[in-house]
Amino acid sequence: MGAFLNKPETKKYNESGEGNGLRYGVASMQGWRMEMEDAHHAQLTLNGTLSDWSYFGVFDGHAGAKVSAHCAENLLECILQTEEFRRDDIVEAIRTGFLDLDMKMRELPELSNGAEKSGSTAVCAFVSPKQIYIANCGDSRAVLARNGAPIFATRDHKPELPSEKSRIVQAGGSVMIHRVNGSLAVSRALGDYEYKKVLDLGPCEQLVSPEPEVSVHERLDVEDEFLVLACDGVWDVMSNEALCAYIHSLLLLTDDLVAITNQVIDTCLYKGSKDNMSIVLVVFPAAPKPSPEAQRADRELDDTLRQRLTALIEKSAGSEEDTCSSFSYVLKQLVQENIPGLPPGGGLAAKQSLLDKIYREFYPEHIDSSQTFDCQAELDTFGAN
Repeated sequence: MGAFLNKPETKKYNESGEGNGLRYGVASMQGWRMEMEDAHHAQLTLNGTLSDWSYFGVFDGHAGAKVSAHCAENLLECILQTEEFRRDDIVEAIRTGFLDLDMKMRELPELSNGAEKSGSTAVCAFVSPKQIYIANCGDSRAVLARNGAPIFATRDHKPELPSEKSRIVQAGGSVMIHRVNGSLAVSRALGDYEYKKVLDLGPCEQLVSPEPEVSVHERLDVEDEFLVLACDGVWDVMSNEALCAYIHSLLLLTDDLVAITNQVIDTCLYKGSKDNMSIVLVVFPAAPKPSPEAQRADRELDDTLRQRLTALIEKSAGSEEDTCSSFSYVLKQLVQENIPGLPPGGGLAAKQSLLDKIYREFYPEHIDSSQTFDCQAELDTFGAN
């Protein structure tokens, strides 16, 4: 739930790196939310004998940013310090690390005295030379893509899932309007100690559980393309299939992963996401490389959009509607034209920054259409593409 800004905060945080045969890019944006509660961690090389291992995580906070920030800073070390990790039982080490962090974090002064009531989802991945270990707690999500399509996705932990609802009810709670006790939209999270107070139950039996689901995937060097970790601000408006197809198409245009991740969250904003957005994109050697043919097709698409938008603007010139409504009108006309060659998964929303730029050439006072609720409300059909 929560309040929204009058216009989205679109300034982005970016990060990128390369090592261990991997490349990664990060983009995050506050968006329409009153504050930024997301955090992330990306580390290409771990210490000691794990120099050929990499770690990535995304943490989506709620009711404050304290827990998400603390998890981003400390989850990796909690996992590495477990006895299970020293025994090479990585799956159990990840599970134990989550539980240990949740137990230790409870003792932080601002959390122990109830002054801070925040919690956070967590999705993370360890990439070793042979395996990929993926863990999820909450409704942030990781998707592994091969040949431009998802071959694995983590499960969102929602209160209405039968297994989650059963645990909640057994702990004395209820699920109303798809929320724990009618309030919290996720059934597993770190923090959220208001929902972890049943004294005769273990940590994984509470209303909200800190236990992750962990999976292991053998790396296939000739097929693995990329791994995406993102918060629900991205997944709210993009399906697994759509996002994988969209990223695949962007990799054919550029090898700049910051540009790609920025494009993804911009497109999600244009599609109507009202939440904070964070994405970590990890690219494997078999990912697509920039293609002159794809780049030429993209330029031709831009030319087509410029021609069609210009024609529609000139046709609507002299209208008594305000600039925003007029822009909404011409976009709806473009949607109806079913222009071929739009980015798969992104649709016309992937080109909205270009369309805003073209429109501003005619109407310099035009405000980006992502920055008003009125325009977005007019563009439900447009945003769904």
